Amino acid sequence: MTYLAVLGRRHVARLLAGTLTGRMPSGMVPVALVLWVTAGGRSLTAASTLAAVYGLASGLTQPVKGRLMDRYGQTLISVPAAAVANSSLLALPLIGPDEHPGIVTAAVALAGGASPALESGLRALWPSVVPDTGQRQVIQALDTGSQGLLYVTGPLLATWLATAHGPDAALVTAAVLGLLGATIVLASGPSRSWRTHPGDTATVGRPPAAQRLMSAGLVLLCAGLSGIGFALGALTVWAAGMAEVHGVDWLTGVLPAVFSTGSFLGGLFFARLPRRDAPTTQLIITSALFAAGWLPLLLQPGPAAAIAAAAGPGLFLTMAITSGFDTVTALTPASRATEAYAWLILAVGTGQAAGTALAGTFSGTLVWLSALPAAGAAIAVIVLTVSRPLLSPRRLGRHRRTSAGGRSPSQLPAHEGESLMPVKTSWTVIHSCGHEVTHNLSDRAADLRVGFARWLAGRDCTDCWKASRDADTAAKEQWLAARRAEEQAAAKEWAERFDMPPLEGPERALDWGERSRFQLVTAAYTALVTEGTWDEADWAVLEEKIRTVTRTGWWIDQREADATDLPELLHAATSADIGTENPYR
Repeated sequence: MTYLAVLGRRHVARLLAGTLTGRMPSGMVPVALVLWVTAGGRSLTAASTLAAVYGLASGLTQPVKGRLMDRYGQTLISVPAAAVANSSLLALPLIGPDEHPGIVTAAVALAGGASPALESGLRALWPSVVPDTGQRQVIQALDTGSQGLLYVTGPLLATWLATAHGPDAALVTAAVLGLLGATIVLASGPSRSWRTHPGDTATVGRPPAAQRLMSAGLVLLCAGLSGIGFALGALTVWAAGMAEVHGVDWLTGVLPAVFSTGSFLGGLFFARLPRRDAPTTQLIITSALFAAGWLPLLLQPGPAAAIAAAAGPGLFLTMAITSGFDTVTALTPASRATEAYAWLILAVGTGQAAGTALAGTFSGTLVWLSALPAAGAAIAVIVLTVSRPLLSPRRLGRHRRTSAGGRSPSQLPAHEGESLMPVKTSWTVIHSCGHEVTHNLSDRAADLRVGFARWLAGRDCTDCWKASRDADTAAKEQWLAARRAEEQAAAKEWAERFDMPPLEGPERALDWGERSRFQLVTAAYTALVTEGTWDEADWAVLEEKIRTVTRTGWWIDQREADATDLPELLHAATSADIGTENPYR
């Protein structure tokens, strides 16, 4: 899988470029404000305060905007937010920095508070834009890695504009870029049509308790990731301290730039790595490597060695943050995904602000400045390691695996147990041809119904399709190929999620066998557990038997069997159908 193949998918490059452009104000505005205010004759303290107000307002409102987007969609929330935020930035040159300080502060706070939550919104869009799990892992790592470049190009661009054309030009450019990027993203088809999954909301019969976002695991996860943010905040002050001690001014900008470049390169590498471990395991390992990367700073390196050392922890930043996002996905209901991502972003930002503030008190002691990033990263590792039992997935899809030491559904908190309530089977769909049809989707797994209903809405109803099929055989073949590709992608993702062993048999039949296994097993779970009387412990026993049958032909032979007959069918499987690998790995 190449990066060009992933970026070449429809909407991917547009959404990624638009989000990066739309978030340029976050890298440009703090620097532009400092230059703008000081050029107007006010103190550096006043300038720094305004920059802090902008960052604080932007961070604190992220979860609120995320929750509103989950409830009402991205267009209704982010379009007016982008207009208000960037209009406030454009108003600053008209107000002037030296008069009406109260109005200036209010405009800066409004610009930060209203800034659209493009980053968390993009995270919520990826599953619908890139349904393939492998490709989605690549683009998510590229997404996270490229975010660090904002804090290299943003300050440099703002400084150049302020020097060459005046501080007003830096603010105006930041506003124009923010508005342009938001328009690129919000005018795209995926953003306009994105809605939280109906199957995950209380409006279709699932209890409101199943949609609770906050849990001990999520709180501890955010606390741990704030330690990573603390290290990032301390980095900027350490870079300034290095420049002052060694009399090399350019170190202030070069050290963070090298760190961010390392983060981007680490993201490119991480995107190509196979993900065999659970997100929690990946998070702890990459956080530990991130912490270890700061240790060379304790040796008090000189300027040249410091530049090389700054790249080390940067290589693992994208890996840790991406794993953090993956852990958030597993911990939270899909209907609250944008808000959950916003809490993670806020946690990192808050930690970053705390790291900058604390490092500022040690600005005269390079020894302490060198130790602070490592200390923040070490705290992150400790918190994440201790809280690992609470970072297990809250929802895994069609069914959960219960290990010998795991909790049964009766031991789960009330809101987790309630999340297993049945999803409705009757869906009324308005097809692209304009006809309204009620479909019975009971033959599909519970968490496939929402996506399939959305897929149906983008196509003609059966009658219209049959009418056009007679005149266009190619259309039929294309429809069948698209449907088969969708089912194959879902089967692959399901097998990876639940650690199903690869099937054995002729190469040409493997895909067919995987689809047959996926459809029969998920239908059996729906019939026996979701809509039947089985509990998770019963299913866990059957699931282990499912893993033992790896002959492709066996699953193809059972493709039309009744889902409730799966236990009996597995019992009848012979030694020829059972693989040689250990299914309990």
